[in-house]
Amino acid sequence: MWMYLGLLAALFLGLHNLCKKHAVQGNEVFPVLLGTVSSGFIFVALFYMLSIFYPEYAINNGYNFQKINWQTHGFICIKSAIMASSWVLAYQALKHLPITIVTPIRSAGPFFTFIGAILIYKESPSFLQWIGFFVIIFSVILYSKIGKKEGINFKKNKWIFAIIVATFLGASSGLYDKFLIQRLTLNPQTLQFWFCLYTILILLVILSITWFPFPKKRKAFTFRWSIIAVGVLLQAADYFYFKALQDPDALIMLLSAIKRSQILIAVVVGGLIFKEKNKRKKLIPLAGIMVGIFLILYSNR
Repeated sequence: MWMYLGLLAALFLGLHNLCKKHAVQGNEVFPVLLGTVSSGFIFVALFYMLSIFYPEYAINNGYNFQKINWQTHGFICIKSAIMASSWVLAYQALKHLPITIVTPIRSAGPFFTFIGAILIYKESPSFLQWIGFFVIIFSVILYSKIGKKEGINFKKNKWIFAIIVATFLGASSGLYDKFLIQRLTLNPQTLQFWFCLYTILILLVILSITWFPFPKKRKAFTFRWSIIAVGVLLQAADYFYFKALQDPDALIMLLSAIKRSQILIAVVVGGLIFKEKNKRKKLIPLAGIMVGIFLILYSNR
């Protein structure tokens, strides 16, 4: 069941990435990020309010929000700081790079998660899982060569480094999620609510320095419907992902890889919508990544 939940998370993440590209294209990045997190928070907060005014109905329908201590709040704050940093870098990179380059680099995230799962959680990979992960990494390298044809030098472009660091931080957050869900026994909705709230506070501090004081930047921001869509779709994806992690048999290394099947939507559909270059050539490394994911799934049978 946790694998199916992981695939549902991948579906919503793929749609989320398409809307995110639309939201940041030619737009001010930081207010877009704040708007997406805020819209996601409002979405979750509606269920939180439901649990307050109609507690029995909420519990019967799986909307129970836990009461947590200050130490647990501190652990959630750490996750918020990690993801806020990752998103700031990723949104900036997405603004300056094609979605068909950014998304495949992000697909290297399972490799970092894979190493962390072995070292931290002692998860034992099989031979096929090793092959699958190296196929994914090799495919990402192929993307870098295709990117050069679009005038993107992977060694000198600062946005490439930004998306790599964002990917590493995102993978670290994924490993941390297993600790929050399984060790601290947080349910998905409780984690989502407080995580969004603390992330908003962090982003407000960042914007108070980098955006609010500058009238020119404020005028450059354009509100788009996709900003709301990004927040809602991300919360839906996170909910299914956290639900999958609640299963004690769930392996974070496999879940991380399954989530990367979102790349199919981002590269194929996104390439058509945003009319980006070299779509057919990008299908080759795309196929490699999908083969890697298949090997990981097949190895668990």
